[in-house]
Amino acid sequence: MRITYLADIRFPLDRANGIQTIETCYALAERGHEVRLVVRPDTVRPPRDPFAFYGLAPHPAVRIDRVRVAGPQAARRAAYVAQALAAVARARGHADVVMTRDLSVASLALRLPRATRPPIVYESHGLAPVFAATRGELLSGAAPEPPAKIRRLAARDARVWRLADGYVTITAGLARDLVERFGARTETAVVPDGVRLDPDRRFALPERPGPPVVAYAGHLYPWKGVDILLHALALVPGAHGVVVGGHPAEIDLARLRALAASLGVDARVRFTGFLPRSAVPAELDRADVLAMPHTATPVSERYASPLKLFEYMAAGRPIVASDLAAVREVLRDGENACLVKAGDPAALAAGLARVIGDRAFAERIARGAFNEAPAYTWARRAERLERVLAAAAAGA
Repeated sequence: MRITYLADIRFPLDRANGIQTIETCYALAERGHEVRLVVRPDTVRPPRDPFAFYGLAPHPAVRIDRVRVAGPQAARRAAYVAQALAAVARARGHADVVMTRDLSVASLALRLPRATRPPIVYESHGLAPVFAATRGELLSGAAPEPPAKIRRLAARDARVWRLADGYVTITAGLARDLVERFGARTETAVVPDGVRLDPDRRFALPERPGPPVVAYAGHLYPWKGVDILLHALALVPGAHGVVVGGHPAEIDLARLRALAASLGVDARVRFTGFLPRSAVPAELDRADVLAMPHTATPVSERYASPLKLFEYMAAGRPIVASDLAAVREVLRDGENACLVKAGDPAALAAGLARVIGDRAFAERIARGAFNEAPAYTWARRAERLERVLAAAAAGA
């Protein structure tokens, strides 16, 4: 198939959506498809090579087109959307299917006459009105969007759900929410995110001297639960912590450093700040326990399929994670993780203490996750997506 993938991101992007975008496109190309990725230009000068940035070899079947944008954010967004729609209109006869996770672009593309455009496949990472209504829970200093905008987003979600030629969600919980809100539809699939595996990976839970190390990797937004992790570490005095992540343009890193100091754990918690993607696996490898302490929000409960979940599984270390429905789609308590009550520092501390103190339990759940990681590679993701894309293309 010839696939046009629309992503309104500066490229390459050092965040999860950039990683997910290139890994998905690359894996589809590896399966024999031609992929045209339409993105914004890099903001770094000179522009970086995307393949080198993400640690991938150049692929002849992945073409990266950068549209021209300029001015403030609103102007850049408008310019991208206009050029993306032009790309959709031009793609008729040059692409078998268009794929995007951009709700606005999908909604507008679906307004084009069906005879003038390829099939549109939308990948949903959550209900837009739910994200808008809960911004205050999710992001530091954010406020919920006004009701009028939430209504517009709900109408847009409903339109894309109704009209898209193919539809992908990243969790089963999200798929259920969509059906409950908008009714049933065909041409849907649940396709979680993925991980790149080292071909020479071997499971080994090391014996290390010194205090046990609990690591977290990812964004530091409030709903990610690093606050809960710091409170839990205060209850496990023998453990040290490593927090990998924290964008310098955001306030959360400073907020969490201050919290660690106020709890008296700053001497045994290391904040790395933002690290290049290539440096993260080594931090996970040096840890004894990996934590995913999401708080209970509508987003984390039903929609989250974080990259770190699959990276944790591949790392071969015991995982202690919040017991949330979206997490339970992949992790099972006592089999491939230790699941604890979300938002409860005491429960998280008890889970960490159990894993630290019971090596047989730690090894069992770590091995279980490690052995299941191959079910969540980017190649497997592309295989699952391929069925939706092929059905949409055939329906044309």
